[in-house]
Amino acid sequence: MKSNRRETGTEDFETAAAKRGNETYVLRLYVSGLTPKSTLAIANVQKLCKEHLNGRYELEVIDLYQQNKLVSEEQIIATPTLIKKLPLPLRKLIGDMSDTKKFLVGIDLKPGH
Repeated sequence: MKSNRRETGTEDFETAAAKRGNETYVLRLYVSGLTPKSTLAIANVQKLCKEHLNGRYELEVIDLYQQNKLVSEEQIIATPTLIKKLPLPLRKLIGDMSDTKKFLVGIDLKPGH
């Protein structure tokens, strides 16, 4: 009976891993105007998404100067902030997203070490 559970557990893990590779990532990037740091973050996120998510993402860029009510709703404490809404769990990354490894770990594409 135990070996059957292990096989089922392995099958479940492999199924979940296969699904994870096909999920659509829903990302929101919060910026404050078109500052150099904001424009760098936008460019970096777009580049990394194109390279690592291969069309499996939705990216929305939100300027908090134009939608300031979202600061408290999304609990934004600094900008730029990237929020990964889906797949769960929700994740937040702060900065210009210039560190590829931190970006990939932060959105759960690569395990952290």
